[in-house]
Amino acid sequence: MTATLDPSTKQGARAVDRLTTEVIGWMTTVTADGQPQSSPLWFLWTGDDVFLYSQTTAPRLANIAADPKVAFNLHTDPGGGSVISMEGTARIDPDGPLASNNPPYVAKYSSMLPDPTYMDREYPVAIRITPTRWRIG
Repeated sequence: MTATLDPSTKQGARAVDRLTTEVIGWMTTVTADGQPQSSPLWFLWTGDDVFLYSQTTAPRLANIAADPKVAFNLHTDPGGGSVISMEGTARIDPDGPLASNNPPYVAKYSSMLPDPTYMDREYPVAIRITPTRWRIG
């Protein structure tokens, strides 16, 4: 396990490719009573962190405020291989752009969401996850 991805290695390059191209990731936060809560979400790999948007009423916001440690992962292959799993620290980013003002995000999801201002209205809260440890296999 490592805190950084090395794209010069075969596994690191595969991880970066998948983080760049896959459209659904899973983030797990923990509720105040210790219950893990996993959610599928759209995300953007920035090269340093995972960037995503949330609804203002989503429980993940309170979970992150109480305990910023989260997990983030992508689907495995059908046999359970091709693991891309990250542990990290999440934070609400009050300076993060709205989705419609985030060209890489708009480009990634334009075919799934023709009107990015929908995200501005429904998912206005920007969250960044900074990796602390990766598991790639």
